[in-house]
Amino acid sequence: MTFLESISSPSELRGLDAAECEVLAKEIRDYLITTVAGTGGHLGPNLGVVELTMGLHRVFDSPRDTLLFDVGHQTYVHKLLTGRIADFATLRQRDGLSGYPSREESEHDVIENSHASASLSWADGIAKAHQLRGETDRHVVAVIGDGALTGGMAWEALNTIAADKSTPPRKLIIVVNDNGRSYAPTVGGFADHLDELRTTSGYEKLLSWGKSTLKQSGAPGRAAYSAIHGVKRGLKDMVSAEQTGMFDELGIKYLGPVDGHDLTAVEKALQRARHYDGGPIIVHMITQKGQGYDPAVNDDADQFHSVGVIDPVTGRSTPSKQTSWTSVFGDEILDIATTRDDIVAVTAAMLLPVGLQKFAEAYPERVFDVGIAEQHAVASAAGLSYGGLHPVVCIYATFLNRAFDQILMDVALHGQGVTFVLDRAGITGPDGASHHGIWDIAMLRIVPGLKLAAPRDGARLTEELREAVAISDAPTVIRFPRGSVGADIPAVRRLADGVDVLREVPAGASRDVLIVSVGPLAARAQDVADRLAELSISATIVDPRWVLPVPGSVIDTAREHSLVAVIEDGVKIGGIGSQIRGDLRAADSRIGVVELGSPDEFLPQGTRDEILEYAGLDVATMVEEIVHMLPADLRSRAQSRTAV
Repeated sequence: MTFLESISSPSELRGLDAAECEVLAKEIRDYLITTVAGTGGHLGPNLGVVELTMGLHRVFDSPRDTLLFDVGHQTYVHKLLTGRIADFATLRQRDGLSGYPSREESEHDVIENSHASASLSWADGIAKAHQLRGETDRHVVAVIGDGALTGGMAWEALNTIAADKSTPPRKLIIVVNDNGRSYAPTVGGFADHLDELRTTSGYEKLLSWGKSTLKQSGAPGRAAYSAIHGVKRGLKDMVSAEQTGMFDELGIKYLGPVDGHDLTAVEKALQRARHYDGGPIIVHMITQKGQGYDPAVNDDADQFHSVGVIDPVTGRSTPSKQTSWTSVFGDEILDIATTRDDIVAVTAAMLLPVGLQKFAEAYPERVFDVGIAEQHAVASAAGLSYGGLHPVVCIYATFLNRAFDQILMDVALHGQGVTFVLDRAGITGPDGASHHGIWDIAMLRIVPGLKLAAPRDGARLTEELREAVAISDAPTVIRFPRGSVGADIPAVRRLADGVDVLREVPAGASRDVLIVSVGPLAARAQDVADRLAELSISATIVDPRWVLPVPGSVIDTAREHSLVAVIEDGVKIGGIGSQIRGDLRAADSRIGVVELGSPDEFLPQGTRDEILEYAGLDVATMVEEIVHMLPADLRSRAQSRTAV
């Protein structure tokens, strides 16, 4: 049995000596590489926190001491050390181990969501609760990446934490996991400050000099290199106010920088922080994303931040022959930018995942990565628009939730022409509850003047994107899911207000059901119509293209049918179905509406198809719901056909 297999709780780590810990660290890395290569997941970040996580569990007593991880994708090592190795092969699969902390899985997990920059606020609250309850011997440790520290919420929390003058001081420790990256290299003034802390300490300069000497002079170089490691350990023990800059000015004690891959140094720093009784303290750990795995370390793009299924030896994945929604957008926005020099792009630390790499390479001065700061991204975009440009804000749908006020009050209220491109909209898959982008439509529906498009295929994405950036006096939104785009679905005809008719009832036949298909669920809508036809129920299918506001022709067409079924992969409450129901009521129509969308709950992880089925958006369930809501005569007809 390996050391890793023998560990069922963090307390067992404390019985290992230094040599055994070194073996364990290698076992963890080997296990992560082999397992995540088969499941996909956040490989690079977890390879970078092996010694750091081991040190945390050797110094602190979880769960009595609270460990918080920001963001939660760096908790695979934590999961292994808290007794979940038996389930690790099910990582990110339906009914399997979550890719993020999960309270259902373990008492050692606290923050479940994967939205960055929240850990310090949680830590502040938990530390206050401990103090008020008289639990003054409990520590709260927040592990936050340098990327997450670019978020404004983290700085709001730091402002409060620094002002704490309670007696006795709260036991709050902030561990900065500084690998210089979020997805890509971390940007902004704070990232520059951390870089200055690394270099002014002499830490990197000495190490660089030693490596150079080693290459040039053989044995003497090795001696120099060895001496440097001794100096490094001395530097790790230093706390210099002159070097801490903003932390010193905030009034928070600073310790570091510390080599986050030297377990002895990690433990020594954490022990000092644990016994510090002067209030909150920051421990600055330098780590490397992908540590110990050459394919990740040598990947300049994102150091294997998140991978699909790969070859564990080479790190290579099987190239997909299918075109992704993201790549269609990336090609089209670059094409638009070549003819319109007022087009600029804004992203929140997600340049690669949202498809802006080609645009950034061609026009680097016109792409702005603001770090993990969605609120700032949107308000800044309002300013760009006011200044005469047309900004395209590219962001995951789930992360747009964080910037609702800026959309409402900075963009919409001021009538600024800003286009929002929402990648990973709707049901996304294995990243689970906090990553499903199912709330965007319900949230944006109440924004006055906003226009939202949901393309059903690649051709419509390029078409609707061009229409969006042509609007200069209101916010526009384009939303699309994760994954491959599929084949184009042609329309039978287009109505005067831009609505596409995908299927019509033959002349003279009864018009039973109008299916309103939202976005890429058009293919499923056609399958539903085919199944209804087998039950002698006719169906018209329309794709509004621009689903907010609902085009007038959709309401007019609905009044010609006996029932309306709206198929969407956002939440039903407040979705397009709800809007159409309200519009029909306003038009004094009593036609029934079947709202086929996501239930009002946090959806589990799994493949997109698995979660669509869970949400009742598989063809069989949708047909059953439609038949159930048909007028009595049509329902009897369908049921008689079912019996046959």
